[in-house]
Amino acid sequence: MTNKPADISIAVVIPAFNEENAIGKVLNDIPKEWVDGVVVVDNNSSDSTKEKAKEYGAIVLEEPFQGYGASCLCGINYLMDQDIVADIIVFLDADYSDFPEELPKIVEPILTQQMDMVIGSRALGNREPGSMTVPQIFGNWLATKLLRVFFGVSYTDLGPFRAITTKALNSLQMQDKTYGWTVEMQVKAAKMNLKTTEVPVNYKNRVGVSKISGTVKGTVLAGYKIIQTIFKYA
Repeated sequence: MTNKPADISIAVVIPAFNEENAIGKVLNDIPKEWVDGVVVVDNNSSDSTKEKAKEYGAIVLEEPFQGYGASCLCGINYLMDQDIVADIIVFLDADYSDFPEELPKIVEPILTQQMDMVIGSRALGNREPGSMTVPQIFGNWLATKLLRVFFGVSYTDLGPFRAITTKALNSLQMQDKTYGWTVEMQVKAAKMNLKTTEVPVNYKNRVGVSKISGTVKGTVLAGYKIIQTIFKYA
C-alpha cells in the first residue's frame, strides 16, 4: 500500500526519557503523509528532549511517574480526549533503534486484512549486530514461548514498534505502568481473541545507552516484570 486511506486517522505515541540526541531523528523519519498527529510523552527527562520534540512539531506531554507503560497511558489518554479520535495508534520508541519509515508496513495489515493489532518483529527482520543484547534476545524467546504455552498464540517478539486499532486498545483496558506494558497488550489481545499478526521490522543500534538493557539492574527488572505479567494473566 503506497497511500493512507483518506478516511483513516493515524496517531503516533512516543515515550521518551533523555533522548535529546535521538528524538529529532525519529520525528524527522516518520512518514508525514501517513500520520495525523504525533505525541511525545516526556518521562522526567533532565535534558532537552521536550524542546527538541517541539522543534520537530510534536505534541509534547509530561508524565511524572517514571515508567514506559505510564508514558504510553498518558499518550493514549490524551488522544482519547480529542474531539476526533484516531482510528489507529502506533507506538514507537524514541531512541532511533526502530526505522520510523517502516510505519506503513506496521499499519498495512490493519488496513488491508482487518487486523486488530500488529507487532513489528525484530526477530523476523534484520537486526544490526549489537542492537539487542543477549539477555534481550533470550528474554524475548522465553516470553514468546510462554505466550504460546499459556495462551496458544505464536509471537516471535515483544517489539515496541506496534500498531493497534483504537477500538481494540480500548477493549484491553491497559494498566501496566512499567516494563510489562508490551507483553500485557499481547496477553490481553490473546485472551480476547483479537486478530493479531507480526510483520518483520529492521532494528539498529540505538542512539546513546539504553536505560533498561544497558544496565544489569534494568535488564533484571524488565525480565522479571515481563514474566510476572504473563503469569498474572495465565
